[in-house]
Amino acid sequence: MLRAGFAMKLLPGNVDEYKRRHDEIWPELVEELEKAGVRDYVIYLDPESLTLYASQKLTEHNRAEFLPETAVVKKWWAYMVDLMETNEDNSPVVRDLTEMFYLD
Repeated sequence: MLRAGFAMKLLPGNVDEYKRRHDEIWPELVEELEKAGVRDYVIYLDPESLTLYASQKLTEHNRAEFLPETAVVKKWWAYMVDLMETNEDNSPVVRDLTEMFYLD
């Protein structure tokens, strides 16, 4: 499996709502992520900076790069746009992270 990490930024006052929406993640979104080869996806929050740190494992022949083209991902981005820093297409502003250490 491949590993990927990235960071996003919450807007102030949205921690509880962000958590609530992810606690109620849409089954069709989960299905699309799994179909694309995304596994073991976790998002952490640094409450001081409101930075979200995400980590996911990707299957060897994953299709994660095509997720932004799917209707359900675009719908999710539109649903989340009021909570976090986003681009013009509603996608979250994402900074790729460099893996510095891994222990399995």
